[in-house]
Amino acid sequence: MVGERYEVEVGPVAHGGGHCVARHEGRVLFVRHALPGERVIARVTEGTTTSRFLRADAVEILDAAKERIPAPCPFSGPGRCGGCDWQHVTPGGQRKLKAQVLTEQLAKLAHLTPEEAGWDGSVEPVGGKLPAGEVPAWRSRVQYAVDPATGKAGLRRHRSHDVEPIDRCLIAAPGVAELGIEARDWSGVESIEAIAATGSSDRQVVLTPRAGAQLPLVELDRPVSITRIDDQGNVHRVHGRTFVRERAAGRTWRVSNGGFWQIHPEAPDTLVEAVLGGLDPQWGEMALDLYCGVGLFAGALADRVGEDGAVLGIESSKQAVIDARHNLAAVDNVRIECDKVESLLPRTGITSTDLIVLDPPRAGAGRETVAHLVGLEARRIAYVACDPAALARDLAFFREGGYRPVSLRAFDLFPMTHHFECVAILEPVAE
Repeated sequence: MVGERYEVEVGPVAHGGGHCVARHEGRVLFVRHALPGERVIARVTEGTTTSRFLRADAVEILDAAKERIPAPCPFSGPGRCGGCDWQHVTPGGQRKLKAQVLTEQLAKLAHLTPEEAGWDGSVEPVGGKLPAGEVPAWRSRVQYAVDPATGKAGLRRHRSHDVEPIDRCLIAAPGVAELGIEARDWSGVESIEAIAATGSSDRQVVLTPRAGAQLPLVELDRPVSITRIDDQGNVHRVHGRTFVRERAAGRTWRVSNGGFWQIHPEAPDTLVEAVLGGLDPQWGEMALDLYCGVGLFAGALADRVGEDGAVLGIESSKQAVIDARHNLAAVDNVRIECDKVESLLPRTGITSTDLIVLDPPRAGAGRETVAHLVGLEARRIAYVACDPAALARDLAFFREGGYRPVSLRAFDLFPMTHHFECVAILEPVAE
């Protein structure tokens, strides 16, 4: 059915993928480049006569929503770059869409209203207000794909391995844009990750060569460290450092080999403030930082619980643990262990704690881990979530164990995309 065109009334926004729900003759269409309430011509991009649903792009807008604007990016639109979802929506309209997604996921999976979740219903903007039509340049890490036919760097099209060649990415941070990745020939390279640290001048490019290809000589427009990923996923230094130095929460953080760090420059401080504000750590308390990465929350907690307190961080990435131990080497009340949370936590012998921070991967923590956490009888738990469905599922598991959210905040840390971040604070239900 690919290529079929239908006139449809667009319904509500759906979770994931930046699409809205529409129906045609009883069949569900997930339509990108549309907005709730619009009437559009939708062209099918995936699906057959036996598919439960079809995917489609809005290729003609018959009745536009008031939040619709012309997409500022020349590479955005049906069949083009898949990096952004909401280029055609005002900033306020984007946040409303994200709030609708969170409201729906809380209701469907956690059986919570916004009021019951302690949420005011808003997705908070992060960063200063921009002039109308200007796009926030927030993405401090950009993953480029390389077109094998031309050697040009670009971004993947939506749900495709095809590369959309670009000459600039509007949401790329200035430190990434100034490298000039898009201007050079990358023949022999499969992908390029460009990293511009926040709070230092460090720039890093991580290259993955094509199988059997020789790594090209890399000359960019700014001083930059180069690392290479081999066929087994191992990282090798080509030039300069294997890490960048990030600055957040009053410390400098080493992040190696393209390891995890929040992409929005203001995200680390925003999330630390939300976590500490919600937990209100006290001198002498014991805290757990689960899925701790390079130690951001562990370091912030250690400062607050002081020398009479203690923080245990658990992280499964060996390199992130090496970085976390380096970053917090001067902090005597922090210990970082390397293992999966669900494997190590039961073996620690810890039977109780005062505070817990967890920042799990996109799939969430899951029922078994949540069950273990509620058994530790923490005074408060801070849950940092990048996926509203996983958050809602885990909130339901926490409720089974006697914990309820007392506050929930949502932050627009990924403008122009469907992604956003949440921080939920949970407490035991009073008996």
